[in-house]
Amino acid sequence: MPSMHWKDRLSGVGKLILSAFAPKSGRGKVRQAVVFVLALLFVTANLNYPKYWDAGADRLNAAFDKVPALAQVNIPHFWRVPFRLGLDLQGGTHLVYLADTKGIDDGERDEALAGVRDVIERRVNAFGVSEPLVQTNKAGEQWRVIVDLAGVRDISEAIKLIGETPILEFKEINNEPSREMTAAEKKEMAAFNAKALARAKEALRKARAWGADFAALAKEYSEDQVAKERGGDLGFVAPAGAYEIVADKIGYLKVKPGAVIPEIVTSFDGQHVFKYEESREAGTEVNASHLLICYEGVQGCEQTRTKEEARNLIDEIKAKATASNFGTLAKENSDDKSNSEKGGDLGWFKKGAMVAPFETAAFALQKGAVSDVIETDFGFHLIYKLNERPVYEYRLRDILLKTKSANDYIPPAEPWKNTALSGKHVKRATLQFQPQTGEPQVGLDFNDDGKKLFAEITERNVGKPVAIFLDGQALSEPVVQEAIRDGAAVISGSFTIADAKLLVRRLNAGALPVPIQLESQQSVGASLGQDSLDASLKAGLIGFAAVALFMLLYYRLPGLIAILALLLYSSINLALYKTIPVTLTLSGIAGFILSVGMAVDANILIFERTKEELLRGRPLGSAIDEGFRRAWLSIRDSNFTTLISCAILFYTSTSLIKGFAFTLALGVLMSMFSAITVSRTLLRLVGGWRYCQNPALYLAGWTRSGKIDKA
Repeated sequence: MPSMHWKDRLSGVGKLILSAFAPKSGRGKVRQAVVFVLALLFVTANLNYPKYWDAGADRLNAAFDKVPALAQVNIPHFWRVPFRLGLDLQGGTHLVYLADTKGIDDGERDEALAGVRDVIERRVNAFGVSEPLVQTNKAGEQWRVIVDLAGVRDISEAIKLIGETPILEFKEINNEPSREMTAAEKKEMAAFNAKALARAKEALRKARAWGADFAALAKEYSEDQVAKERGGDLGFVAPAGAYEIVADKIGYLKVKPGAVIPEIVTSFDGQHVFKYEESREAGTEVNASHLLICYEGVQGCEQTRTKEEARNLIDEIKAKATASNFGTLAKENSDDKSNSEKGGDLGWFKKGAMVAPFETAAFALQKGAVSDVIETDFGFHLIYKLNERPVYEYRLRDILLKTKSANDYIPPAEPWKNTALSGKHVKRATLQFQPQTGEPQVGLDFNDDGKKLFAEITERNVGKPVAIFLDGQALSEPVVQEAIRDGAAVISGSFTIADAKLLVRRLNAGALPVPIQLESQQSVGASLGQDSLDASLKAGLIGFAAVALFMLLYYRLPGLIAILALLLYSSINLALYKTIPVTLTLSGIAGFILSVGMAVDANILIFERTKEELLRGRPLGSAIDEGFRRAWLSIRDSNFTTLISCAILFYTSTSLIKGFAFTLALGVLMSMFSAITVSRTLLRLVGGWRYCQNPALYLAGWTRSGKIDKA
């Protein structure tokens, strides 16, 4: 007797799942779409209400813990994302400020108010308020700043949070320790480090003993958790840091491969016992000097000469440069002041340390020779190659005994410290453009006191960054190129015009005198918002139930399909509200409920078209496809006009109407998906079932008996 194929043993559900992954026919593609719809419903439903998934996961995890083979299995809780509720639903604080714009020119008032609004938004965002609403409006001759903070019910805290004026600060790098170690801390650190050194000496003694197993000792002694699992094996390492000390010891102690280095190596993280396994060559490094002639416009150049003048000068120097006089020429002529006093000496460097044209020329040059003129982004170079040598990597095993330092006891100091310069010293920030490149920059003009302070700050921070902070957040960290004594500074960087304009606005918000005074305050209670939410949800549920009952009684089986599609539609919408996220207000919920009715309207158009095709004698499958095809144009056009209205409302109305427009537009888009994709897929699925082909299931009212032909 021949055995059954494994596919023949599958149940109906198994065949549905199998056909979803490998559809070979029209029915298979329908099943594939149904599986996708069910998966989408499962994910969105659990995202909206993860309680049942989480409870089931907890029960299964508890059962798995009792079975040793499954103890490591852990089913996670579903992704939890809360709904964002607006001020009218969850309560909060409503504040109205009066802005004093008397000292600001009319042409600058809008920009100044926009800067104040921007600062307040960033302040309340840092406070953790989701979706704060900050807007400005004009009533008569007065300007007001209106702030709505959902979920914040402590008005005094909200007022303190917003403050009165933006705070602009200039800070420099803080090199001062936060505090000194106490005597007790020093004593404890010394005892700890002495113990680590004693254990390192013990490990070294055992490692050097005849027949010692270094890997076993590493697992016993080492405190490097990653390396100890590999028996202390570090693989091949370059000679840098502690490994450079190891390389030196291997050389002058003449340590042979396979031997333990007979001395303890001390580094910043502790005491090391190393075993030298082997070495290999890993490229070369070069010792060279260079001479740089730059010209105006290239990176880091302070000269005003043209490119042609720079080329002529480097050619003149090249004509008389030799190995013996290269150092003297570099001291006298090089524009690289960082090493010109050393005759242009760059020391030893490997590949990757220099810019590409310079590196290529240096490594190709013969030892003791002077190169031709090399051009880079820094200008024109001459290179004198002193020497070249191979670079080695070493394969090591390591036993690490960790030590402590002052950093383990003293918290790190703040990276920045305040200077006396602040926003009150800035007269104006302006958008500028670099003359040579056209790149946008931000210009700063200081008052008389600010000029003096800024000159002192830049003089002591040449080559270092001076950070600009607004309300405690760093806006920019420009590096000081030279002392600035004229009270005019330029912040340059990789700005777009929009970025530079935003920085100008923020700086002016911190500098311009735009004080704001609290005019009125109001606390919206959570109970009022909850009552409004409960009433809205109750109305939505009653409306959904009424629509579902009508669809079921009048449209019968298609009506049931529409109800299922609406459930998925609602689940997808709510999931999108969480993940986008959308701040839900009463008007937004109204938009959602209205979109449910519009989703039903699309289904009604489709079902009526399908009924007409059935009455004309079309087979069921063909009637469903034709009904959807003929209804689509009407659905598309009506929904498109609704989307246009939503767009106009969103871009021209207040925030409350914007919430309504956005949720309605999102609902319209999802309703087209549920009607055209979900309803159609489910109808095509049940239309292929023998017991779902009675005309009475599809045609409203009394109809002739019999069956409808399948497609």
